This record gives sequence, C-alpha cells and structure tokens, in this order.
Amino acid sequence: MSAMPTSGTPATPGMPEKPALEGLEAKWGEHWEAAGTYRFDAAELDRDAIYSIDTPPPTASGSLHVGHVFSYTHTDLIARFQRMRGKHVFYPMGWDDNGLPTERRVQNYYGVRVDPTLAYDPDFTPPQQGGEGKSSKAADQLPVSRKNFIELCERLTEEDEERFEHLWRTLGLSIDWSQTYRTISDDARRTSQLAFLRNFERGEAYQADAPTLWDVTFRTAVAQAELEDREQPGAYHTIVFTSRDGDLRIDTTRPELLPSCVAVVAHPDDTRYQHLFGTTVTTPVFGVEVPFVAHELAQIDKGTGVAMICTFGDVTDVTWWRELQLPNRSVIGFDGRFAAEAPEALSSDAAQAAYAELAGKTVFSAKKAMVELLQAAGRMIGEPKPIQHPVKFYEKGDKPLEIVSTRQWYIKNGGRDEALRERLVELGREIAWHPEHMRTRYENWVHGLNGDWLISRQRFFGVPIPVWYALDEEGERDFDRVLLPTPDQLPLDPTSDVPEGYDESQRGVPGGFAGEIDIMDTWATSSLTPQLAGGWARGSELWEKLTPFDLRPQGQDIIRTWLFSTLLRSMFEDGRAPWQHAALSGWILDPDRKKMSKSKGNVVTPLGMLEDHGSDGVRYWAASSRLGVDATLDPQNPKMIKIGRRLAMKVLNAARFVLSMEGAPGEVTERLDREMLAELAAVVRAATRAFEGYDHAKALETTEAFFWTFCDDYLELVKERAYAGDAAGRASAIAALRTAIDVQLRLLAPFLPFATEEVWSWSHDGSIHLAAWPDADELAALPGMTDASPTGMLSAVGQALIGIRRAKTDAKASQKTPVASAVIAVPEALREHLEAATVDLKAVGRIRDLSIVEGDQLAVGEIVLEES
Repeated sequence: MSAMPTSGTPATPGMPEKPALEGLEAKWGEHWEAAGTYRFDAAELDRDAIYSIDTPPPTASGSLHVGHVFSYTHTDLIARFQRMRGKHVFYPMGWDDNGLPTERRVQNYYGVRVDPTLAYDPDFTPPQQGGEGKSSKAADQLPVSRKNFIELCERLTEEDEERFEHLWRTLGLSIDWSQTYRTISDDARRTSQLAFLRNFERGEAYQADAPTLWDVTFRTAVAQAELEDREQPGAYHTIVFTSRDGDLRIDTTRPELLPSCVAVVAHPDDTRYQHLFGTTVTTPVFGVEVPFVAHELAQIDKGTGVAMICTFGDVTDVTWWRELQLPNRSVIGFDGRFAAEAPEALSSDAAQAAYAELAGKTVFSAKKAMVELLQAAGRMIGEPKPIQHPVKFYEKGDKPLEIVSTRQWYIKNGGRDEALRERLVELGREIAWHPEHMRTRYENWVHGLNGDWLISRQRFFGVPIPVWYALDEEGERDFDRVLLPTPDQLPLDPTSDVPEGYDESQRGVPGGFAGEIDIMDTWATSSLTPQLAGGWARGSELWEKLTPFDLRPQGQDIIRTWLFSTLLRSMFEDGRAPWQHAALSGWILDPDRKKMSKSKGNVVTPLGMLEDHGSDGVRYWAASSRLGVDATLDPQNPKMIKIGRRLAMKVLNAARFVLSMEGAPGEVTERLDREMLAELAAVVRAATRAFEGYDHAKALETTEAFFWTFCDDYLELVKERAYAGDAAGRASAIAALRTAIDVQLRLLAPFLPFATEEVWSWSHDGSIHLAAWPDADELAALPGMTDASPTGMLSAVGQALIGIRRAKTDAKASQKTPVASAVIAVPEALREHLEAATVDLKAVGRIRDLSIVEGDQLAVGEIVLEES
C-alpha cells in the first residue's frame, strides 16, 4: 500500500497523523471502566437475553503465568462475540484465595507457621516479608496464632489480587469488575457452609474413620483428585517369611512396613501357592502369624507372585484390607514418623525390641534400620535391586504420600455407588464439550473413581466445617450427636462460635461440646462457583436468570477436580448439569515441547510480555490455538505474538488510509467492489459459524486471511479510482472500502480489542464492543449489491496484480514506472473477470494499453515499459 496523499483534510477529524499501539491498553481500559462498557445489569432481562459464564477463579497465591493469559483470552473471545450478538453477558471474576497453596506462600513469604495453642497478638509483626525461595522448614518459621496467620493470609491474597486484576485489565478481559467474589469472603463461607449442611441433611456428606492419603509435610488429608504419580527411584528387597513349606520369598519396595503386615496374598489362579491359601505364615524379625489369602489384584508375574499386605503401603493395600476384612496395624503417624508404640500384634519381647529400632524414625531412616534387622536375622536375600517406579504425591507436595487412619468428612461422588456414577456420566453427556473428545476424559475419571470425595483438611486458612460435637460424660466426642447450626447463623467458625443451647463455658468439658477444627478442601468451595457468582445463597432473582450457566471455560487438567466437583454439587442441589457448554483450553509448552509449570521452572510471567509486545499481539497468539490444543511459546522469539502485533498495526494504518479518503460513498456500481463485498459476506458467515461452534481460531484464521487480501490486493487495486476515478466509480470504491473496514473491524474486535476500539472511535460514537456483530445480509442490502455470492473475481484480479508487480520487479523497475503496454493471458473461464477490472488494473499498474488474451493459465506476458 503506497503512502496516503498529503493534500486535503482527513475525512475523519481527530484521527491521528501517525497511529500507534503504544498506550492503547491504558487509554481504553480506563474508558471502558468509566463508561461501564462491560457492566451487567439483570434488571428487566429474561433468561434468553443473557449469556452467563462460570469464570475460573485463579488461585490468588503468587503470580499468574502465561498459561492463564492463554486460556482466559479464549473465554474473553467468546464473551465479546456473544455481547456483539446482542446478549447481556454475565462475566464475573473470582479469586480462589483459600487452601494449601495460599498457606504455603504465606508461610514462606512471612516466615511463620501456625501453632493453634498460641493466643492472638493484635500487634504482631511478621519476621520477614517477601521470603519466597527461603527455607520452608518449620524450624525456621516463627509460630503464630491461627488468627494472626489468617490475617496474614488475607493481607497477602489482597495484594496478589490487585496485581492479578491489573494484569487482566491490561490483557483486555471484558469482565464486569463489579461482579467479583472471593472464596474466603463472608458470602463465600456462607454459601459453602449452607451447601455442606444441605449435603449432610440429605445424606450426601458423612464422616468416617478410614485409611486416608496423607501429606506429611502439610499434615493434611489429600483427595483422589489431587494425586499425581511421579517416577521415583526405589528398590526391590527380597525378604523371607516362614510358611508350612519352609521359606517363602516376597519382593517388596517397602520393607519398613513389615511390622504393619496383616496378611500375604497371591492370585487365586497361581498354581504355585493354591495349597497355601487358608494357612498362615510368619513374618521375619517380628514373628507374627498372618493369613495367606487369595485376591485377583495380586500379580502372578510380579516378583515372586506373593505380596505382603500392610496397613498401609499403597492404595492396593487399602483395597485388600477392606475387601478381605483384615485388621489395622498402622505404624506411621501424621508427622511421617513411626509411632512410639508398637502394634498389639507385636507382643513378644523380640518383636518389641525390633520395633524399638524403628520407633520415631522417618520412613527413610526406618527402611534402612529394617533392612539391617532383616540382614542380621538372615531373612533378606541378596542386595536391594534398584528400580524406577511411580509413587503417589500430593500435586503440590514434595514428599511421597503415606496412608494413615483418620476420621474425615466425605461427600458421595459415585466412587462406591454405581447408580450415582452413571447419573454423573449422563449429566456429562447433556453438556456440549468443546472439543468433544474432552468428554471422554471426564467419563474416564468418573469410571475410575475408587472412593468418595474427601473434603476435610487439617489446615487453617479456609472455610470451616460448620458442625460441633456433643461430648459424653468422659469428655469424648460423640460422633453420633453432630450439632448443626441454623442457616441464619452462617457463616461461622465452630472453634469460636457456640451451638444453640450451649454457652462458651461448656466448650471442651464433659457433657458440653467441641467444635470441628478441620476446614473444607478448597475444591469444596470452588465447586460452588456458579452459586457464589450467581447469588444462590442470597436468594436473589439473579440465580434463576443465570442458570444453568451457558459456559464453563477451564483448563483440561482440572476436569477431574473443578469440572467434576461442580457438576456433582449441581446434581445434588438442582438435579441438573450446571452449564450448557464446557470449553477446555490446552496447555502451553516451552520450546522443548514440555508443559510450562511452576514446578518445572519454565513458566513465563506475562506482564512483561504484554508490555513489550502489546496486548493485542498476545491475544492474537492465544486466539490462534483452538480449544483443547496445546500451544508452544518461545519467550525469546515469540513469532506468533509478533505477527499479531503486525496485524494490529496494519488495522490502524489500513483504516486510517481508507477513512482519510475524501468524498461521499454512493451506490456500489463496480463489479470488483461488489465482488469484494460478496467475498466479505462469505467471511462473515464462516466466522460466525466458527464462533457459534466455539472455534475462535477458525474465525480468526478466516477473517485474517481476508483482511490481508483486502489490504494487499483489493485496496491497491481500487485506490486510484477512489482518489481520481469518475464520480460513480469513485463513490462505489469509497462505499465498498468504508463498508469493508467497518465490517472487518467488528470481525476482529474480539481478538484485537484495543486497536479496533481505537479505529472505531475515529468514525463512530460508542464502543465497537457494543456494536452489532456483522451480518452477511447487511452487505447484500447495500445499494447496488445485486448478488452477494462471490465468483472468484477478486482472486483472479489479485493474481493479475501480482503478475504485473513481478514483471516490473524482474525488469528491475520501480512499481511506479509507467507501462506502455502489457498482455495478460488468462483461461477463458476467468477472462470476463479481468476484463471487468481492466480500468483498475491499468490504473494500479500505470499501464497505457492492456490486452487480455486467452491462455492456459493466468500469467503476465509481454510488458513494455515507457521510455524515460
């Protein structure tokens, strides 16, 4: 595109001489907030007029990373499209600010840890601030009261949330910032506690003593959804039991659990051991008789085919223990160390003495001591054989999980109820999944559940479980007498609030009461994000106008946690799925195709990227990836972001070029103009279909391809006519150009909100983001548009223009060099197209005499330059 003529006055006053992307984020972000551009008001709206989004609340602990920018941009594209389609978009933002990640950050940041026995200090000052990366050992942290600790959590999360909001505003998320919630606020605690009480009263929530996956660092129970397998070094130890046949070899990776052995097991089809089923064998070192049992989970081809069942070494031990009704001889405590007292079964003096060698030791040290005891007794064969094997970790933990026996709160989730499980699968099939194959991941998770959802946590910063227990005459909790609050007492903390019929003096005394000290798992609150955002517990009319929500956008990695748990709670409360659509974003990969994550140390902090390249460029990169597809980012050379910035800059310049043309638009009389608009109408239809199918990447691809054709070919072809053609031809070109720019700005508005808003302001009142999404019919209805179906003319004429340019380049001549004559050969089917555009081709190519002749393919033949 050549430079715009400098004479004359721009057609649009206030348009800058030199448009720039710099500063647009601050300019338009402030304007949108002041004007209430994205404000949602449900008054006098019915459900059909609303598009509601259950926005993911990011964890407010630390910093957001580029993966957040990626997936939240996907959501914003949908929100902006729906708003331009005339929907009133409910698009809130929440902050997930309770839970283990927040506690861990506060401990490291301020150098503190909780000691619930300490009194509250209203003048407490933390020993440090900004301590990420320092030692997280409890010995290095100052003990503080629970209340002091919670105050520090509140302080730090509020600071984090301010930074997060600044990032989201810079990115251009079209959020209604008046619809913000926190998962630790009074309203969130009231909602969570009310939902829990309703679950309890209906029998969906219950308490039980059971083997529990336990993180020894955080000293809290861990749910199945929070597990991850990590490959760890280990070793097989061959130890020798005594059976009626003599020595019985067993390979184990956990010899330290020998004192907790309650049975040995083999597969019922293993012919080597069928004669031993129903007999007993004796454990080495401790001399305890245990039964030899059969179970299908034993593996014939693993080791010797015999395994020892310990309480508890892994989740398979739990299954065997439960199904075979075996005793419990747990030896590992909540701190990850061996208990001081040996199990009752270790009754002999020798067994007691051997166990004393393990008592108080960590698992690692106890394993070493146990191996030494086995070797000294001659009951271990050979040296340990090193292996690599998957070990279960809490997803945010640093040490392998142990299994301890605890009393915990659970919510039924289908893990032990086939009918419930199938109902959850049915509800999943009522949701439109984008992409569809993500539904399979959901169903695989549901079918793979092996227990109910453990929701209690032994932590401090979270939503308290709102119950008390009556104490018996001995001062012990009577778990059959759970004391419940009334809804009007919520929110409450049972460690400081008192149940009806009691007073504080009865706390902890026989015949009195005790408050529950555990808090809810953060997912037990996050699973209620539709209710939190939609005012469910407030009894507002808003809830009925929003539900079921139109969209749940989220990452694919939390299908098993957030998506599943939200669907579960909705099923219990409303008997339905909470949303109509689920949109799942992919992961961000580094240049080595590894997923970016904090644990891998390869994450990119996005604010600097937004500042360096502009938000529109970053949004373009995110929008270029379809839902469910992983994207690669090289922060040292972000090619797609640079392409996006170039596109945004081209939008500014092309629009200014067009809007600067003087003259009034008129009837679209020229065939090339009509052809371009017909092509654009096809683009509008394709982009609309793509957005309706939640394929934003296809919408962008289609729109962008046309935009570059429009700039590189059509605009170049008609600009001379637009400036100096006859009256009718000029009016036709100006009408087509301005219409095309107007439509393309609206097509690009969801992707490039800042550049498009800037251009829109040059010629329109109001925001482009509240303008109507383009419709192909509006193009067909333009004066002079006799046919809105493209014929391929624009492409053919564009090819001819490329050929003319190439011919001049080959002749080492400037594109401005006049041409005395040129011949273009063209297949008969395309000849009419070129003949209809002869005037424009001659003008743009500066050709005095242009001949169109028949040929096998479109090509510029003879070209004779004017003599200088």
